Amino acid sequence: MNVQILPARLHGEICAPPSKSIAHRALICAALANGNSTVFPIDTSKDMEATIGALQAMGASICRNGKQVTVTGISCVPQHATIDCIESGSTLRFLIPIAAAKGIACRFVGSGRLPERPLAPYFDEFSRKGVCLDRNFVPLNLSGQLLPGVYTLPGDISSQFITGLLFALPLLGQDSVIRLSTRLESAPYVDLTIDVLKKFGIFVSRENDTFYIPGNQQYQPKQFQVESDFSNAAFFLTAAALGNDVKVSGLSCGSLQGDQRILDALSLLGANPVWKENSVSIDRSVSHAAEMDGRDIPDLLPILCVAAAAVPGRTIIHGTKRLKIKESDRAAAMVDCLTRLGGTIREESDALIIDGGRPLHGAFVSSYGDHRIVMSMAIAACLADSPIIIEGAQAVEKSYPGFFEDFKALGGMVHVI
Repeated sequence: MNVQILPARLHGEICAPPSKSIAHRALICAALANGNSTVFPIDTSKDMEATIGALQAMGASICRNGKQVTVTGISCVPQHATIDCIESGSTLRFLIPIAAAKGIACRFVGSGRLPERPLAPYFDEFSRKGVCLDRNFVPLNLSGQLLPGVYTLPGDISSQFITGLLFALPLLGQDSVIRLSTRLESAPYVDLTIDVLKKFGIFVSRENDTFYIPGNQQYQPKQFQVESDFSNAAFFLTAAALGNDVKVSGLSCGSLQGDQRILDALSLLGANPVWKENSVSIDRSVSHAAEMDGRDIPDLLPILCVAAAAVPGRTIIHGTKRLKIKESDRAAAMVDCLTRLGGTIREESDALIIDGGRPLHGAFVSSYGDHRIVMSMAIAACLADSPIIIEGAQAVEKSYPGFFEDFKALGGMVHVI
C-alpha cells in the first residue's frame, strides 16, 4: 500500500495505544501461570498476533474479546511445535528459551527481515546448557532441555536475549545466574521485564551486570492492565514539539518504559513537555540542535531524526550501530528518506549527524518495510512544502495499525494511491 500525505497542521487529542512491549511480556507470563489470567487492553497488530499464535502453539489457551485477552496457562506441553514469529524479534527471542525450558522440540520460522536478525548469543550459550539449535537464524530447529547454571551473554546486541532467559530460568529446578560480558544497552526494557515478572509472582535480583534467578518458581495468574505506549506516542509527541497543537493522553508519568525518554530528548532540542494528569502537551517547540545518546532508545531514533531536521544546527545522535539489525537498517533508511526530502543527514560508525533547519520538500520515499520509518515520514510530511508518498505504508500494521486513523483524526491528510 502506498499513501500520499499532504502537508497539514495537526490539532486535537489522541489516546496513546496500549504498550506492545508490556503486552508481549504480560501475555507470556500469563501463559506460564497455572490458571486463568486476563490481560487488557491489547490492540490487534502483527506482533501481537505473532506472540498469541506462538503461545497457543506451545499449549496455552487464549481467547480474545475485543481488547481483552483471557489466557489459560500451559498445562499440557506439546512434544513438537511450529512457531511462526512472523516479523517479531521479541516473540522469537523471548520464546526460544521458554521452549527450551519446557523441553518442547520446536521449529521457529519467520518472515521479512527476521531471518537476518542475530541469535548468536543463544546459539553459543545453549550448546553448553543442554539445548541444540541447528542454526543461529530462522528457520531453526530447537531440541533438548535447558539446564540451570551460569549464563554469560553480551549486553550490547539486544536486551531481548536477557529478557528471554529471565522468563525461562525461574521454571528450572535450580538457581541460575546471568552475567553480562558487555554494557547492557536498552536497559529499560530489562527493567520492564523484571517489573512484569514481579507482578506475576516471579522474583529476580540484580547487582550491576549480574542477574540472580531462583529456580522452582511458579508464575501466578492475575488480571493485568497494560499501560499506554510511549514508543508509539512518541510520533505524535514529536508532532506537537514541531508546532502542531496535539495532546497525547493515557500516559503514565511513572512509567518504566524506556521510550518515556522521548520527553527528555525533545527537551534537549528545546521543547517543553507539560504533564497534566495523564496527558502530555508541548507548550514550546523544538528550537536548537543537541547531542544525545541513543543506545537505550533505538526505537525513538527515526522520529528524533525528523525533529533534529527541523531545528537549526548540528544534532549528533550517538549509539546508533544497533539500528542496522532492526526491521530495516534504520540508520541507512533515515539517511535515504530525509535526504530525499531535502534534509542533510549522514551516518558515521556509531552515530547519526543531522544538520537541521533546511526546508523539507515532498518526495517519494520507501518504508523499507519498517513501521517506524512509515510513521516518522508521516510526521515529516507536516513539515514539507508538498506531498510525500510513502511506499509500503502497510508496515504500520506491525505495531500500530490505527496510526493513520489517529493521524487523520488530528487533521492529517492521507490518501491511498
